Amino acid sequence: MATLTLKKVPEELVERLKEEARRNRRSLNQETLARLEGSLIIRRDPEKTVARLRTLQRRLAHLPPLTDDFLARAKRSGRT
Repeated sequence: MATLTLKKVPEELVERLKEEARRNRRSLNQETLARLEGSLIIRRDPEKTVARLRTLQRRLAHLPPLTDDFLARAKRSGRT
């Protein structure tokens, strides 16, 4: 793996990254890499994404809808 050195990073940015790293239970290096990867993700093909979502929708079609009544019954049954 390569090593990257950043120069002249504003102190405020470093502090914000450190705080986010603490919140996410990551090292400063892990947080920085996660942020870089997240910002450089290759855009997906919209048509492929829609096709995958339609496939998922068909697979889940047999499940009951999430109505307020359904959720209330599920909560009650989980408490008994």
